[in-house]
Amino acid sequence: MKIYAIANQKGGVGKTTTSVNLAAALAAMKRRVLLVDLDAQGNATMGVGVDKHGIERGACEVLTGDATALEAVVPTPTANLSVLPANDTLTAAEVHLKNRDSASGVLRQALASLDGRFDVVLLDCPPSLSMLTVNALAAADGVVIPMQCEYYALEGLSSLVRTIGQIRQSVNPRLEIAGVLRTMYDPRSNLSRQVSLELTKHFDDSLLRTVVPRNVRLAEAPSHGEPVISYDPRSTGAKAYIALAGELTRRENRKS
Repeated sequence: MKIYAIANQKGGVGKTTTSVNLAAALAAMKRRVLLVDLDAQGNATMGVGVDKHGIERGACEVLTGDATALEAVVPTPTANLSVLPANDTLTAAEVHLKNRDSASGVLRQALASLDGRFDVVLLDCPPSLSMLTVNALAAADGVVIPMQCEYYALEGLSSLVRTIGQIRQSVNPRLEIAGVLRTMYDPRSNLSRQVSLELTKHFDDSLLRTVVPRNVRLAEAPSHGEPVISYDPRSTGAKAYIALAGELTRRENRKS
């Protein structure tokens, strides 16, 4: 079971869009996929067609020990894709984790019970370096970092890379950067091209070849509770996430 955290403490860079659509694209490749929503906004939950207001058990209950991961996982309308859902109750789990010893390993222990049931687990992290994000990094094999090609994004990236290094040294030595993903990319913009060049210099092999363009269909799909590959499979956004699923799978196979 391969676990990826989709993380960046900067908001609005496409974390949830990437989590939902990469999950759907991997599921379309016949892989058994679990999407774990770790954001109290519950957008990833809604994005795969599950009503966040109707949740009986979810990520909050798993992190507070009131439910097992298996009890909280629910199927989605997409074949091969399940979700561990979340809503605004997740803020209670954050408080619980802050007051607990060995709090960083809670999610890792919870997900260990699902090994063998899923091929890939994607952790949709909140836009902060909170205890929820630390739990995700402690549980993950790799981190996919979505980012827009703008200079402020570069500044935030260095902070995240430092945190990944600290987690690797302290609690999760297998953690690595699985890839930096350029999102909302506009090839007509000089700034996008310049920042893309900087990323190539700094990250080299960690920079994913797949680039996610600005795409209206990607923006529309969440309001329909669908991943873009079912909402409009011919769109450039859908094609980009299908390409991303293929690229990550090839990287994974090379390392195994």
